[in-house]
Amino acid sequence: MSDMVLTQRAFADALPRQLMGIAVKLWFGVAAGGHWIFLAYILAEFYPPVLQHGMEALKDSHLPSGFFEGETVGSVMSIAHVLLAALIIGGGPLQLIPAVRNRFPTFHRWLGRSYLVAAVASASGGLYMTWTRSPIGDTISQLGISGDAVLIIVFAVFAVRHAMGRRFAEHRRWALRLFLVASAVWFFRVGLMGWAMLTGGIGIDWESFTGPFLYVLGFAQYLLPLVMLEWMFYCERQPTPAAQISFSLTLFLLTAFMTLGIFAATMGMWLPRM
Repeated sequence: MSDMVLTQRAFADALPRQLMGIAVKLWFGVAAGGHWIFLAYILAEFYPPVLQHGMEALKDSHLPSGFFEGETVGSVMSIAHVLLAALIIGGGPLQLIPAVRNRFPTFHRWLGRSYLVAAVASASGGLYMTWTRSPIGDTISQLGISGDAVLIIVFAVFAVRHAMGRRFAEHRRWALRLFLVASAVWFFRVGLMGWAMLTGGIGIDWESFTGPFLYVLGFAQYLLPLVMLEWMFYCERQPTPAAQISFSLTLFLLTAFMTLGIFAATMGMWLPRM
């Protein structure tokens, strides 16, 4: 009888941990698929015109801060921002797949280095474009974008420091944080389209691209994923059933919304332009 009680207790203790593992894997699988759809859009929309016609190809693109006649520095930064986005969006999920990291360690290291450089360069260029030539949004929108760019640079520095010091557990945590903030441009589009599909765009002035929802999303695009990540870290340190179950249910709900947003963004923004 005591053995049966112990078995039931062990099962009850393991179930929240298993539920959390399923929730995290499901979220990552959906997010990785969404990232790679966005990657296909970037490669189809921007790469061929830029490779064929150079900076002037951005005149007719959907990039808000594209080519401006006579502004060589800004136009070069715009092109770099777009081209580096492919590495960031496509390479980020690959860095987090254990099978890739374990079977191809050299590839993992070089992709990680390239990813770090691309993320910092893209964030720096994004700051320049946001405050010198961004034609959309307002100051609140610019502050949201700038906050993300600063966090990218800071998290990249910490990820490198811990990797060089061979503190791999700390490196993993900072690399995960970097992945989330570097993917904010993707989270923004998915969140925007998911909200538009659910509510019809409540809180959004589409003409000026401002409004309460966009102000919240401008910061939530990276702060909400970071909050969820820190919650996951807490559950790893303090694996109580209540924390694990509440985290898992919240992540399941966010994954459902993210799936809706990916579908809406794919059908409404990315696929028609590919």
